Amino acid sequence: MTAAAVVCLHELPELVVGDLALAIAPPSDRTTIEITVERDASLILRAPLDTSIERATQFVIDKRRWVYRKLAEKDALTGPPITKQFVEGEGFAYLGRSYRLTLTDQVADVRLERGRFLMNPSQVDQGPAAMRRWYTSTGTQWLRKRIRPWAARIGEGSIDVAVRDLGYRWGSARPTEGPQRINVHWAALQLPPSLIDYIVVHELAHLHETNHTPEFWAIVARLMPAYESPKSILATFGKNIWLGSVALNI
Repeated sequence: MTAAAVVCLHELPELVVGDLALAIAPPSDRTTIEITVERDASLILRAPLDTSIERATQFVIDKRRWVYRKLAEKDALTGPPITKQFVEGEGFAYLGRSYRLTLTDQVADVRLERGRFLMNPSQVDQGPAAMRRWYTSTGTQWLRKRIRPWAARIGEGSIDVAVRDLGYRWGSARPTEGPQRINVHWAALQLPPSLIDYIVVHELAHLHETNHTPEFWAIVARLMPAYESPKSILATFGKNIWLGSVALNI
């Protein structure tokens, strides 16, 4: 066995296989190797702590056709970043509906009231951060109620929801020994409730099966038999969701 064969994968910042460059995720207690294609088409490789570079490289080679297919799908669905201006009349979505922005000193921060987003003019310079705070706070309350029937269907008594910035992922979840929790991107609160439900179901399934195996999709199908439709629609919606970018005034 050569010296290169026993070098641990996690000693590298990324693994390059042909024309594919995969960022190496921090090691965990997982027992399988997995490739994730993010919404921005970046590639992440997750693997057990003792995985060798040789084993990881062969795994990527074996999965190369799948990766190329997923990258092609991303190219078809990912558009230019959606930008916003924090001016009167700008539209911001919440639960699938668009609401216009009104600047008023009658609110301290951000509020959704009578069909309008209200923002204090003093918050305009920090508009994206102010809106993220609103989506996070309001979305957390909404999701904690929304998740209850889904958690009951999967046999979980209580599952917490954390609304966070997850980059280009709609959600994340991993089973733990303590209280279970799923994470949902704050930007997902712009989606219609039916699509948010799919994200919730997807992450709940990950609490029982961490990888996208047939068993995983069987759990999703048991919770949401018609999941293929929202899954497909969600992929198309992705290019129309605001992730916090601001239009430059030139």
